[in-house]
Amino acid sequence: MLRLINLLRLCAGILALACGPRAQAIEVRFVPVAEGVYAHVGDRGPRTAENEGLNANIGLVVTPGGAVLIDSGATLQSARQIAEAAAKVTPQPIRWVVNTGGQDHRWLGNGYFKAQGAEVIAHADAEADMKNRGNDHLVALRATLGAKADGTVPTLPTRWLAGNDRRLELGGVVFEFKHRGGAHTPGDTMVWLPQKNVLFTGDVVYVDRMLGVLPVSDTKRWLDTFAVIEQLNPALLVPGHGSVTTVATAQADTQAYLLALRAHMKKAVDDGVDVSAAVKSFNAAPFMRLLNAAELMPGNASRTYLELERE
Repeated sequence: MLRLINLLRLCAGILALACGPRAQAIEVRFVPVAEGVYAHVGDRGPRTAENEGLNANIGLVVTPGGAVLIDSGATLQSARQIAEAAAKVTPQPIRWVVNTGGQDHRWLGNGYFKAQGAEVIAHADAEADMKNRGNDHLVALRATLGAKADGTVPTLPTRWLAGNDRRLELGGVVFEFKHRGGAHTPGDTMVWLPQKNVLFTGDVVYVDRMLGVLPVSDTKRWLDTFAVIEQLNPALLVPGHGSVTTVATAQADTQAYLLALRAHMKKAVDDGVDVSAAVKSFNAAPFMRLLNAAELMPGNASRTYLELERE
């Protein structure tokens, strides 16, 4: 119990860093969450020139056999800053880069790390999504970041994982990859560190801020993936967005919202209610406490309705 309390105190420090005043240039900083396990907590708002598109969390795991990076950032420039921040934590070279999904800040920094000799790993279900949306991501980033996106080239992983569960080991540290057919994006995969009792969820979990249901999202499989979190019951979660957290907070900020959305939209579809009326009648009040809720809620509701129609 004392160890968990100390870890939660560290997490509070991470949140303070994430929410505190920012300079005009992003500062990537890895803070410890467990022995040999670190997290950079990104901005919780939208992509901006100031945060260089890196409004997401990045992980770092240090092993005797080398370091493992969890996600590579949104641009070549942010990838370089991630690498510099990692070098302040450990002299170990980054051996593996894991892309937890197909969203831009999960993988558009791959090219930098691949050039440094790292093996880039993702689930095979991410491949088509990365190929289909990579250039669109880059166009949008250039519109927001301008020259800060220069040099960024969508670079695919070099190793594709298949199946629901894969186990790899580096330097005696076990990495278990958990995939259930996608969530926020088709390739969403969680990274479980059983020896550390820490789970990197990628965009399966959002806390503090509203999640986004995209045209490529699958809310049914999203909930299937979330069920794995409950089965593992980790001491700490590093979510895709928001402060390092616990299962209970993830349930409140992610799972409860997805369950409510799906239940409401299923009833609307079954009752023949049109999408506009269904969106307007959804009770969003319990979730308006989350950042960005007002902007994201209507799109989330309409896309979930369309998904339930297809089911």
